Amino acid sequence: MKIMIVDDHTVVRKGLIFYLETIEDLEIVGEASNGEEALQLLSTVEPDLILMDLFMPVLNGMEATKRIKANFPAIKILVLSSFSDKDHVIPALQAGADGYQLKDIDPEQLVETMRAVMEGENKLHDKVTKFVLNRIATPMSEEEQAIGHLTKREKDVLVEVASGFSNKEIADRLGITEKTVKTHLSNVFSKLHVNDRTQAALFAVKHGLM
Repeated sequence: MKIMIVDDHTVVRKGLIFYLETIEDLEIVGEASNGEEALQLLSTVEPDLILMDLFMPVLNGMEATKRIKANFPAIKILVLSSFSDKDHVIPALQAGADGYQLKDIDPEQLVETMRAVMEGENKLHDKVTKFVLNRIATPMSEEEQAIGHLTKREKDVLVEVASGFSNKEIADRLGITEKTVKTHLSNVFSKLHVNDRTQAALFAVKHGLM
């Protein structure tokens, strides 16, 4: 199994590498300190599974997970985070993560979890399983349903707006025209029932889209 480790803490990355390299059938093919570096590495390495931190500079783990899953759906992503609350777990799973574990996990259990994820299981830490199941059983709010109506590109534009970029900057970053950005933004306003960029940005932050 080929592994990439994405975490902005050098000590965490090196600790994981030190242990995982002792497992005969595991190969560390790359490490990155943020989501942007991970995306760049994917063009030269082909990991089977990525251990992904959530909060990192430049590009966070949630957004990196969404982009990786959109372009490399076969790659498994196992979030390894310090946060166990629903405001972090749910957005990570919505972004496409195949599992969610906490950094205090026993090393041997981590390896077992990685193997299970590679076999197609969605492995969640015991601390988060209960409220995830409750979330599945609870009907979505109107705001959550509105998010579901956004296209991937509309979500991309929303995230860029919430990050403070202008229409021209968004057009350059996403490789589309300013006119297309305005069209997507108009659709976002309509679907989310907001009136301006500020309200849209607050909506994105509130619902963990950043």
